Amino acid sequence: MLTIGFHNSAVVNVHAPNEEKSDESKDIFYEELEQVFDHFPKYHMKMLLGDFNANMGRENIFKPTIGQKILHQDSNDNEVRPVNFTT
Repeated sequence: MLTIGFHNSAVVNVHAPNEEKSDESKDIFYEELEQVFDHFPKYHMKMLLGDFNANMGRENIFKPTIGQKILHQDSNDNEVRPVNFTT
């Protein structure tokens, strides 16, 4: 944990299971990630960094969360998981 200005911050760096891993291993990863985030006080600024092994696609439903500048045409399953976690 670090302090930036007057805010306490938590930085979490992760490496998510790749697309070839089982849904069970991905579910376990995101459950553990949620437990880590739930451990921090609500008022802390939380930053999540890392490799999510995700292909961010251009589907309109994701644009409010990930923005307009997207490399891939279509999303993979790993893209939906971090978007769901962050929202």
